[in-house]
Amino acid sequence: MSVSKEIFQNEHIVLPVIHAETENQVLDNARVAYEAGCDGIFLINMKDPTTSTRMSYENLRKLHKMVRSEYATWWIGVNYLDLPAVKVFENVDSTVSGVWVDNAEIYEWLDKQVAAHKILQARENSGWRGLYFGGVAFKYQKEVDNPGLAAKIATSFVDVVTTSGKATGSAPDLEKIRLMKESLGEFPLAIASGVSPENVKQFMPYADYFIVATSILVHGTENFDINKIKSLIDNVRG
Repeated sequence: MSVSKEIFQNEHIVLPVIHAETENQVLDNARVAYEAGCDGIFLINMKDPTTSTRMSYENLRKLHKMVRSEYATWWIGVNYLDLPAVKVFENVDSTVSGVWVDNAEIYEWLDKQVAAHKILQARENSGWRGLYFGGVAFKYQKEVDNPGLAAKIATSFVDVVTTSGKATGSAPDLEKIRLMKESLGEFPLAIASGVSPENVKQFMPYADYFIVATSILVHGTENFDINKIKSLIDNVRG
């Protein structure tokens, strides 16, 4: 059994992503996700589209601690987009439930996964024991010719193989997801782009985790729409 299945009660896990802006905005969105019955959340430091600036990982870490003080036992993870994966584990502690990195450095054409081993070593050296969501066949990276093989290789390095569509808000090809899950078997697979209340059911036979943002936001904002989140949860739990 995957370690992730020992942490969560539900068969399919819904983890909304808060694009962190301010303390109040993060707390308000965490409350919406919690009250809607989500299994947890991720906090991420996306670039501000109007200024092209990004919140530092130090500030995101402070926001994580703030949310943790409100929700002592809830699952709360982070994605530090301004840090390379080998540095992420130096900047998390036991209060961080999970780490998500967009690129787990898995290359299916290589015999030795040197970069992925370095990330694994950094994690082991840190002593951190949370869930590691590692990006495989992920958006804005070199296209993977054999996603099933890449997913299989990744099982030696990550806790949850995490993939996406071609862009933010873009759903992945269903055949790609099917092939990856076929290679993974019981090992968990997460989709981190393009899942919506309308399409989630088609992915449920193959994906275990849904990491969701764009489709559940109030249009033109970085704030969750409570009705959209409830619709997503209803469709997943139903």
